[in-house]
Amino acid sequence: MAQQHLEPTDPSAGSGPPAPPGTVPGRGTTTDVTVHTRAAPASAPAAPATALAACDAEVLARYLRAQATEFLRALRQHRESGTGPNGTPGPHRTAPPSGHGDAALALRRAARRISGTLHTFQSLLDTDWAEGMRPELAWLSGTLAMEHAYASRLERLLDALHRLSGPPAAAPRAVADRTTATAPTTVPPPAPAAPSAPSASLAPAPRAAAQDRGNLTVGAAKAGALLDRQLTLARTRAHSSALQALGSSRFHAVADKVALLASEVPLRPAAAPADLRPLAAAAHDRLTDAVAALPLVAAGSPYNAQALVHGLSPDPAPHPQDAPWHQVRLLLRLHRYAVEVLAATPPGNTGEAASNGEPADPSDVLLLTAGDALSRHRDASEAAAAAAQAARTPRIAPATAYALGVLHADQRHEVEAARYAFQHCWRGAPVRPA
Repeated sequence: MAQQHLEPTDPSAGSGPPAPPGTVPGRGTTTDVTVHTRAAPASAPAAPATALAACDAEVLARYLRAQATEFLRALRQHRESGTGPNGTPGPHRTAPPSGHGDAALALRRAARRISGTLHTFQSLLDTDWAEGMRPELAWLSGTLAMEHAYASRLERLLDALHRLSGPPAAAPRAVADRTTATAPTTVPPPAPAAPSAPSASLAPAPRAAAQDRGNLTVGAAKAGALLDRQLTLARTRAHSSALQALGSSRFHAVADKVALLASEVPLRPAAAPADLRPLAAAAHDRLTDAVAALPLVAAGSPYNAQALVHGLSPDPAPHPQDAPWHQVRLLLRLHRYAVEVLAATPPGNTGEAASNGEPADPSDVLLLTAGDALSRHRDASEAAAAAAQAARTPRIAPATAYALGVLHADQRHEVEAARYAFQHCWRGAPVRPA
């Protein structure tokens, strides 16, 4: 089932604090933890002791220019690769060239960061320009992300079906051994295969594949086929939409604006001496307020079954209890981008520092861990919704409907596990303000 991916600009993202205006359908691929019980801190923790050398508008302008340059670089790399909107081969290629598979991902990542930064620090930028730029970047990021979202959702559901079907049955070796023992020893060994029959060596492969498919019950196999048809069709439509978007005048207008942003950031005249830290602290406060509204105490109890509430509701709409968690994921992303601006740290430097032997910033690791848990929460929630939507298909066999029901319950348990992981991460080491 096609589901809308919310961006930090969606006011209907959840019941938490009001979200900024705008909507992005699609997932941000790329970021978004693991959750224990303890009372929420009465007040936000103090800011880190490390002081930044400069937190004025020039830091913001430098960050936006860097992200705009990354956007243009990814766009050029994507066009030179000749691939589809998500790294798939183009019409004249059999496979994407090496090193260009992540071009679309980098394009969406840069678009999200520019959009999120414009939202957090909008008071320092030209209002008309920022309000016109942000929804366009959200539209682009969401449109490019939908194809990858459907593909990963199908892979997740098929893997879950195989996992729930159990390991393959063991071969009856005892019977084979007895047959071999009672066979006469005077029988000569079978003659080797003739070299003119190369297909004989390929014969075991189809039998092995058939045996793997046979591990699924009839209901699970039909459920997988139904999900494959529905999500592949949705992915094909998303691919066509992304291709149309990349060739539209709307996209070219966005690319032109980003190209201008790479050379000049439209700051307000009075923004030069402004301090960025109060605006970043406001993003942190919105995050903590949204987390305070979550049922973290219930999420801190493993196997609490809260995610299964209303699981048999006839309403095809997504679970309303998931919306506040999705909103927290978006606010956490905004907070992380604000921290990147203040630290003037390009995305991904945390991993590079760790690989160079330098200790990673614990707060950065915490943000990434929390975002990863909330991303798993979103993925499991959307996968459960897709299984429920498939189960509503008319005239399916009872065994197929049963398999889809088990699959839906399994993904709702994954939702619960992601909430537990986030609660453990948040209570164990609360996110510090910028």
